[in-house]
Amino acid sequence: MTEMVYGAAPAKPGEPILPHWWRTVDRWSLAAILGLFLAGMLLGLAASPPLAVKNGLPAFHYVSRQAAFGAVALTALVVASMLSPTTLRRLGVLAFAGSVLAIALLPVLGTDFGKGAVRWYSLGFVSVQPSEFLKPAFAIFAAWLMAAAYDISGPPGRLLSFVVAVTLTATLALQPDFGQAGLIIATWGLMYFAAGAPVFLLGGVGAGVIGAGWFAYHNSEHVARRIDGFLASEVDPRTQIGYATNAIQEGGFLGVGPGNGQVKWILPDAHTDFIIAVAAEEFGLILCVVIMALYLTIVVRSLLRLVSERDPFTRLAGTGLAVLLGMQALINMGVAVRLLPAKGMTLPLISYGGSSLIAACLGLGALLALTRKRPQHDIDDILGTR
Repeated sequence: MTEMVYGAAPAKPGEPILPHWWRTVDRWSLAAILGLFLAGMLLGLAASPPLAVKNGLPAFHYVSRQAAFGAVALTALVVASMLSPTTLRRLGVLAFAGSVLAIALLPVLGTDFGKGAVRWYSLGFVSVQPSEFLKPAFAIFAAWLMAAAYDISGPPGRLLSFVVAVTLTATLALQPDFGQAGLIIATWGLMYFAAGAPVFLLGGVGAGVIGAGWFAYHNSEHVARRIDGFLASEVDPRTQIGYATNAIQEGGFLGVGPGNGQVKWILPDAHTDFIIAVAAEEFGLILCVVIMALYLTIVVRSLLRLVSERDPFTRLAGTGLAVLLGMQALINMGVAVRLLPAKGMTLPLISYGGSSLIAACLGLGALLALTRKRPQHDIDDILGTR
């Protein structure tokens, strides 16, 4: 038996690709994605000119580059959203292998741009951060492994996905890139939960993460400094967190007005990691709430659509990509308001950066592809044809 979820009509014979895509894609999520990108361009106009002037560049240099990155990223999003789950799985596995290889070669060919962590490849006219592309590829790869466990006589996919997740987390932590490492293991944990993992096992993983954090605190000056700053009773007003929290407080409900903010002249990462502070200072709480609502729209609508999905891979990969977006946005904004220790993580679709924007759009394109309206077969048919 075959049924259609979300009230979809069967595909029309000979229907062109674009009309079929428009009829089946989640247009509310697509609109929210475009809204976040436009908000990023607006905040780029507000936050990046001081850095451009400081570097002797035209005032809107970074805005122009972000617009060019955006054209590539949005094109990639639309193309990815047209793929079938099978094609998406194959390309995701290849992308995962390529990202892992790129990260493995970072100590030899990578650069730190003076930031103390080797995370980028410099290509002269542009830099590439492979860990940004690793995250959506990992969600697809882990979903493939977990879904394989549903097959009769299938491999121990859940165990294999755990080994991969732990290995990647350790590799990223050694860069050091604790923010991305934490995001990888948290994404795996939520996907494993959706796959039916026992609670005690997830509790054990959580205990292991706490133990690793304790070890890192006592053996890494970098980690200890950030955690001590987070736990301090008062924020040092001369730190990035201090400037960011003060800017958010100064913005109030309506903000001080476009162009009148001061934090963008002080923070070196005002256009990337702390762009939400610029939004709060110049445009107030209203814009911040709109941004949070757009993220929430994408995550909630995607998860609601995936509830009725019977194919294990589609359900798990979509869940991983949705929670990946939500958690990264939550971590970035949580750092800015001092709910979390500083992580050095961008705000998806809004922060400046080609790698971050293109990787986010590829992941969201895959999410749109997985949540499109399509026929749902009986679970017995699915298991018998995998």
